Amino acid sequence: MNEFEKNVQSKRNDAIDSGIGFVVSFVFFAAIFVLGTVIELIGK
Repeated sequence: MNEFEKNVQSKRNDAIDSGIGFVVSFVFFAAIFVLGTVIELIGK
């Protein structure tokens, strides 16, 4: 067992962290899409 396995900094589940990362990136790209759609509609 190596030194880093003994001294773990975060014991949280990785699935929770990856889920949060997915949701944050999804919301970011959805906001860009909505902003682009609104700008396109205003330009017509």
